[in-house]
Amino acid sequence: MTTLEKGWADVCAVQDIVSGTGVCALVGGQHVAVFRLGDGRIFAIGNIDPKSGASVLARGLVGNIGDRVVVASPLYKQHFDLFTGECLEEPEHSVPAYPAKIDKARIWVAA
Repeated sequence: MTTLEKGWADVCAVQDIVSGTGVCALVGGQHVAVFRLGDGRIFAIGNIDPKSGASVLARGLVGNIGDRVVVASPLYKQHFDLFTGECLEEPEHSVPAYPAKIDKARIWVAA
C-alpha cells in the first residue's frame, strides 16, 4: 500500500527491492513497475505489457542495449527504456515513465 505526500507515493523501503530487479506498486490507481539497479538508481514505468494487457513488466529482466537501460517484457520480450518507457522494437507500444526518487531510505514515485 502506498502513502501519498505532496504528489508523491511512498512505495517501499529501498531494501525491499533486490538490486537489479523490480516490483509492482499501485500508484494513483496505476500499476507501476519500480526498478532498483545495481548502481542504486531507481526507475518507474507502467507495469502493463501493452501487447498482452498483463501487469508483468516488473518481472522482466533488466539490462542494457547500447547506452539504454531497459527491461525485457517476460511475455513478448520487447525492451522498454527505463528512462522514457519507450518500446525499442515497437514505439507505438511504449508505456508511461514516472519520476522516482529515494528519500530517507524509501522509494517514492510521482503520483
